[in-house]
Amino acid sequence: MKIGILCYPTFGGSGVVATELGKALAEKGHQIHFITYSQPVRLEHFSENVSYHEVSVADYPLFEYAPYETALTSKLVDVALFEKLDLVHVHYAIPHASVAYMAKQILKEQGMHAPFVTTLHGTDITLVGKNPSYSPVVTFAINQSDAVTSVSKSLSDETYSFFKINRKIEVIPNFIDLTRFSKQRKEHFRKAIAPENEKLIVHASNFRAVKRVGDVVKVFSKIVEKIPSKLILIGDGPERVNIERECRESKFCDQIRFLGKQEAVEEILSVCDLFVLPSETESFGLAALEAMACQVPVITTNTGGSPELNVQGITGFMSNVGDVDDMAKNAIFILEDEDRLKKFKKHALEHARTYDIKFIMPRYEKVYEEVLKIK
Repeated sequence: MKIGILCYPTFGGSGVVATELGKALAEKGHQIHFITYSQPVRLEHFSENVSYHEVSVADYPLFEYAPYETALTSKLVDVALFEKLDLVHVHYAIPHASVAYMAKQILKEQGMHAPFVTTLHGTDITLVGKNPSYSPVVTFAINQSDAVTSVSKSLSDETYSFFKINRKIEVIPNFIDLTRFSKQRKEHFRKAIAPENEKLIVHASNFRAVKRVGDVVKVFSKIVEKIPSKLILIGDGPERVNIERECRESKFCDQIRFLGKQEAVEEILSVCDLFVLPSETESFGLAALEAMACQVPVITTNTGGSPELNVQGITGFMSNVGDVDDMAKNAIFILEDEDRLKKFKKHALEHARTYDIKFIMPRYEKVYEEVLKIK
């Protein structure tokens, strides 16, 4: 199949999933065309079946805001016609689903049928999509999609409850590439950060308020009082300045490392002992899955899609949002006994294997085939 993929090219979960899915489809022989404003961060190496088409937006004094949707639609139409795309897969409803619908109508006028599949990832529904400025368009675009998928049942349920959706939403969970995300021998890196063999706690996110990174620091401050530990914070975003300020005011500041955005996050996860993700909500929790694949048990909240991923008492523990005392208690329980920690690490990997991309990708292929049959 010739498949166009619309996504955000950033470190966010939707862009990562879209890119990894495209790469896997290309390895299987499908021709994949990424269409976005910059090269996706996970698109490090090109293959003969992968193409990237950059969207450029003309800067005119008339426009206060550059009309990206219009430029993206035009680019999609151009690529679809020239490359003879069979279908388009859009990740993150805003603005990609409405763009795909508009392109579909333009192509129809030119005698070409261009069905599109929309995958809902999270904040396109739970946060941005609910804004009255966007919700009518989001609702329309989802209903006009030829197929709709969601990365968790929780997100699917929330979509149905808030929007008037008349289409079936198929739940296809996020996945992991176990050839990349697996425990690696990086003892030298661990030694550099934890020379006294301290336990390594890690968090990775885009440092938005919804991630509650401040709670990570609070949990860590309670852990370190009981168990010698270091905290690694991976990522960057609007809340980083505030978190750095909190750390500097903490007596544990010298035990906290800010690593910023990292490409090879799997190398860091490989030396860690516990992943903490205290988000206000998670549509799925891809960062937690990546940690589990590297044999790192997880502490998460019990909201959104997290209960579908984190198995209580097996791969880690879940707590109510903001309950840092319970999170710290569970973290200490995992870390204080070496044999217990090894069991949690073993179970984390075993569960992560059920999300191997080789099991999930065929489900997307089946969706594509069903959409093309409708044609």
